[in-house]
Amino acid sequence: MDKYVKPHERVDDLQIDGLRIIQNPAGFCFGIDAVLISNFARIRKGSKVVDLGTGTGIIPLLVSAKSVETKVYAFEIQSEVADMARRSVEMNGLQERIEIIEDNLVNVLKHLGKHTMDVVISNPPYMASGVGEVNPSDYKAISRHEIHCDLEDVIRSASTLLRGSGQFFMVHRPNRLVDIFTLCRKYNLEPKRVRFVHPFAHKEPNIVLVHATKGGKPDLKVLEPLVVRNTDRTYTEEIYEIYRKTNISSFERQER
Repeated sequence: MDKYVKPHERVDDLQIDGLRIIQNPAGFCFGIDAVLISNFARIRKGSKVVDLGTGTGIIPLLVSAKSVETKVYAFEIQSEVADMARRSVEMNGLQERIEIIEDNLVNVLKHLGKHTMDVVISNPPYMASGVGEVNPSDYKAISRHEIHCDLEDVIRSASTLLRGSGQFFMVHRPNRLVDIFTLCRKYNLEPKRVRFVHPFAHKEPNIVLVHATKGGKPDLKVLEPLVVRNTDRTYTEEIYEIYRKTNISSFERQER
């Protein structure tokens, strides 16, 4: 395993199908949002899946365990982060099922065919362009702010890749929901399910999970809220169920 890991990195055991992931504890690590969208996504056996903005590759790894015979293409623009994701794929022996593509997600058609994918998943940057001061060379900032792509780029790219009736799954912030729905309709992605995630039952939601269908008919279902923590700060039973085969302690220190 050591040949895959650099001195400043660590390996986290996902405790599902023996999977492990390489991360840099001094940099941006995956959080609960990536885990929740992987669980929320509906993926059939043998689907062709694309992850737009994969980071260290957590979503492709979880999808590979969740859905057999899937092929996942994962886009990541940052060289160092894409390299970590690629080494994690190799360490897990998943080169035939997961392909890390180092490029901006706006360039999807340079790598994949138009209208050829079954599922697109994205955990994109949440902060709109121009909101707050950011360092464009900081890969934490690139992961969180719309520096190299914006919400419209993500949704347009998803629509471009998806075949008719293809499925789009995205995790984002509730304050962007109007923008998300507007852009989905603009690019022929009909919102079908939405679920709000609350840090505590008495707090406003800070995460939203969205599912849209390419060319679907209007029929939006608002699912029951998902509460992350009890009043004593322990995870709720549903979160434990989602994490039932994963290492809870590793997520505790990685949430963003």
